[in-house]
Parts: sequence; structure tokens; C-alpha cells
Amino acid sequence: MNLSASGPGVQDDTHQRNLYIERSIGISVNGWLVSSLVGMSPTSTDAVITGRRADSSMLARTCPDGLARAVRAEVHRGVDWQRTADGVARALRANLPEPAEILTAPLRRGDPAGYQSHLLYAEPDGTFSISVMVWLPGQQTVIHDHVAWCVTGVLQGSEHEEVFALAEGGRALGLAACHVNRPGTVSGFAPPGDIHRVRNTGDTVAISMHVYGADISRLGNSIRREYTLPVRR
Repeated sequence: MNLSASGPGVQDDTHQRNLYIERSIGISVNGWLVSSLVGMSPTSTDAVITGRRADSSMLARTCPDGLARAVRAEVHRGVDWQRTADGVARALRANLPEPAEILTAPLRRGDPAGYQSHLLYAEPDGTFSISVMVWLPGQQTVIHDHVAWCVTGVLQGSEHEEVFALAEGGRALGLAACHVNRPGTVSGFAPPGDIHRVRNTGDTVAISMHVYGADISRLGNSIRREYTLPVRR
């Protein structure tokens, strides 16, 4: 079951949760905060700020033009998802910005309520989006997969990533790999094989850039499913 922007809310089964965002959202235009994916808890996508005037400290800065152009060129090659992710990873690696270039100081501090995701850019045709995530020490995602390909690049701090695969006929998850991603680390992946969990295991704020092959200004985020299956290590 795919993520939909018009579904009835969050539906639960025993081990997987399929997320539906009830309301279409946009991005900041001319100082109006149409949407900002801030205040997200590690287990929820419900906390979305929409339709109100934002002071300047809450607005993410403009996405670097060179990065958007480079990603667009890779997407327009029209190859399969994994090869697109590989190409976008090369583009991001060559265009990694400094955190201060893309987020204001208040946004770079993080929030004790949960990791933050700030949308920088959504391609008008919906083919890709670029966002930045900010994690305080100890904050983490749930185990999840994605609606499309995804590329991540660490800008500050370190992020611990666990990659999982379905096991026991789909009744459990097996730990397939662990990575400690430090500044400058860029990786790309695509379904299937994209089940993972990310956490900040360091003692400072971690910041990472994320490029998704989907319009998260409409979907809310890139998560297709959350997994609560037992993990076999």
C-alpha cells in the first residue's frame, strides 16, 4: 500500500503502519509559512505547521541553486531508481553545503521534542525534494522504508544507521548492516532494500541533507511504512 496525500489518517496493522497525510501542504512563499516539517516526533508525522505567518527565525534558507540543478540533471536521465540514487549521491557529494548556508541559527539548534525536518526545495513537477534534518543527541527515527529513492549527506555531527532486511518469511527483521556516517558521508538507496533506522549517537547536534524522489511538500515526508517487527541480530 503506497503513501497517499488524501487518505483517512494513520492505519495500523500488527507490525506495519502505513502513513496517510490528510492535507496537502506547500512551502514557504514570500515570508508566509505555507508549511514547515518541524516539530516531528521520532514516531509521528502529525506535527506540521501550516498557513500562518512565520517570523524570519523559523524559515529555512534557500536551497543552493547548484545542488537543485545537479539533482535535476540526474533525475532527467530517466534511469531506474537505484541508478538515479547513485547519480544524485554524486551530485550531492559535489555540492554539500555548510549548515549555516542553508539554515538559520535557531533552526540549527534542534528541538528536545524530536528531530526536525526542514523542507528547502520541492521541484515543481514533483520529481524530487530536498530537506535538512536536525537531530539532538539520542533522537532517532522509527524503523521505516520509503516511497521512492533517497540520498542522504551528513553535514555536521555523526549519525548511526542500521539497515534491515525482512526475515523469517516476513515475520521479523534481520540486521543487515550498521554504519556510522560522519560529515561528508553521502549514501543513496532505493526500494527494495531501504528499511533502516537512523539516530544521533553523538554528543552534539547532527545535521544532514536529504534528497527524495518524491514531493514531500505534498506527502509530508518520504516514509512508506513503519515497522514494529522483532529484530533478529
